Amino acid sequence: MTFRSRMVLASAVVGVFAILAASLGAYLASRNSLINSVDDVLQSTVRAVEQIRLPTLDTDGQILEVNTPYVQLYTPIDPPTSPTLPVDASVRAVAAGNARSYTTDVRVNGQQWREYVTRYQGPANIGGAPVFVTGALQVAEPLTGVNDQLGGLGLGLFFVALAALTLTVLLGWFISRAAIGPLNELTASVEDLARTTNVRERLEEGGPDELGRLRRAFNRLLAALESSRVAQQQLVVDASHELRTPLTSLRTNLEIVRRIEELPESEREVLVSDVLTQMQELTNLVGDLAELARGDHTEERAARWRLDRLIDDVVELAASHGRRRGVTFRTQLDEVWVNGRRNRIARAVGNLLDNALKWSPDGGVVDVLCRGGDVAVRDRGPGIAPEDLPHVFDRFYRARAARALPGSGLGLAIVAQVASEEGGSVRAQNADDGGAIVTLHLPEVTAPDDPGADLDEPDTVHPRLNGSALDPARQQRS
Repeated sequence: MTFRSRMVLASAVVGVFAILAASLGAYLASRNSLINSVDDVLQSTVRAVEQIRLPTLDTDGQILEVNTPYVQLYTPIDPPTSPTLPVDASVRAVAAGNARSYTTDVRVNGQQWREYVTRYQGPANIGGAPVFVTGALQVAEPLTGVNDQLGGLGLGLFFVALAALTLTVLLGWFISRAAIGPLNELTASVEDLARTTNVRERLEEGGPDELGRLRRAFNRLLAALESSRVAQQQLVVDASHELRTPLTSLRTNLEIVRRIEELPESEREVLVSDVLTQMQELTNLVGDLAELARGDHTEERAARWRLDRLIDDVVELAASHGRRRGVTFRTQLDEVWVNGRRNRIARAVGNLLDNALKWSPDGGVVDVLCRGGDVAVRDRGPGIAPEDLPHVFDRFYRARAARALPGSGLGLAIVAQVASEEGGSVRAQNADDGGAIVTLHLPEVTAPDDPGADLDEPDTVHPRLNGSALDPARQQRS
């Protein structure tokens, strides 16, 4: 069933219920009004009978002075021999004073009558002799006229309901056509975009209504897809460019390997060392590319743990690498609890320390501060040029001063990606007395009831401790 058919059907169903409710309400209101008017006539007749000084009864109990409506007096001492109106236990209870007056529907000779029964006490002329009687006064009138009027009203309401239902279906069809028309146009445009896969195209903005909002949402989606495709293409281009250099060097060195017998022993060692270094560069570059591509698509779950403990572990590993150049790490770590993925954050912190180690002079000092969710790493290097500051977290971006050094420019890009995924931020600035400060901010959470226990201690060896975050071959990479 099409959406238009469902709209028409829904409007028809709603219309049917509304029409039935209105028709039933009108019918019941009219019936109550007619019945109430009959009840008023019956009660007026009772008052008229009570004003007769000596009503005369025939053998059937009918009061002769009143012809319309039919009036019958039931007395227990002289009950009517063949009463026109039925005498049952309810009538006898009213006559005995054990029940109140009531109104009911009865059938007389196959017809429906409206009857009012009330208690009567007073004189009456029975068989030509006046006597004081106590009984039940039954006043009734046939409902033939009322039923005829209700039948005509019901027939009229039926035709009105049928006409209203037809009109409802037609209006629903026209409304659905008016509503679905723009939606069909939007669907055709989206299908055309899906067929051509041209994400540069945009839909017309439309108005402020829901369809306009949907068009603008599609345009934002297309813009995001275009941006993602451009970024993907740029990543492939940049990765190809970055891979070309070590591959070219490897090819050159491998061509020399063919004549390795002609080289002296010292040059052979240099050649093998260069090949191994280039292979490590390729391995690290592929690993960084995989890290960027994987992003937050990892099975690791977020948990609450102490950030300062993680930093202490990563700094310990970085310090072992810094000893080769005499670089030392000074830490000032406050107790900080965060909720996040430990491995990803360890990778980001490792990249910060790796970057600081790279730019630190031999014998320099790297300061590491952890306070209030901020992880600040400061080196004593040349700092960051003003024109490079806005781009240090871009993928494959390398400052002019770093182009002579090995590396791909992905280290700080991974830090920025992790910060975004964990709901934090990252910033870089120059220190007033020299060097650069890179700060990773993560949202701080409250400590658990047992603050002495880390809530996410892994059973396996953590990547931050097996050398993937700060491998010796990577200590010159950014």
